[in-house]
Amino acid sequence: MDPYKELRREMVEEQIKARGIKDPLVLRAMLKVPREEFVPKDLRPEAYDDHPLPIGEGQTISQPYIVAYMTEKLQPKPGDKILEIGTGSGYQTAILAEIGCEVFTVEIRPELSLRAQKILKKLGYRNVHFKIGDGYRGWQEEAPFDGIIVTAAPPSIPEELKKQLKIGGRMVLPAGSPFQYLYLVTRTSEKDWKVKRLIPVSFVPMVRGN
Repeated sequence: MDPYKELRREMVEEQIKARGIKDPLVLRAMLKVPREEFVPKDLRPEAYDDHPLPIGEGQTISQPYIVAYMTEKLQPKPGDKILEIGTGSGYQTAILAEIGCEVFTVEIRPELSLRAQKILKKLGYRNVHFKIGDGYRGWQEEAPFDGIIVTAAPPSIPEELKKQLKIGGRMVLPAGSPFQYLYLVTRTSEKDWKVKRLIPVSFVPMVRGN
């Protein structure tokens, strides 16, 4: 018996569907992935509450609605090759893996990456590839990607990440300082990208490597 199953259902109905998220792949993944596995044990009673939670290292696991919103804007499909910048807790990684994407996830903090690797392995996800490094550089060796999702906020949209999108590919990211917005970046040709501003958000800043 899964004691969190009903909390997951309530989260999806009241926080996600009620705010207009409709993509069946996103809703199914949010119903399936055990969010409580990705938060510190003492915060598990709050795992499905409508706010972000601290995960250590000065980082957070995003509010469930924001995870769903960003994933829906990315429009991932099974088999898509997705770059995630900021593995963090591994929860967003798991949502993409549950949808059936091949996920390449980069985290600058080794402790967070190793913890997420352990959780995702325990949950049985085999379609995730991990890298410890500077997210501003992306994952050049694996580019281009069908989609890129960024879970920390750079001051502006990183040019290197734009270049790692396939033509027709989409990137969803927060950007700005001190005020942030979510942006949807679509690569329209070899040298052109369309940028659309979405909603105001508050994310931890994206850290540069040495």
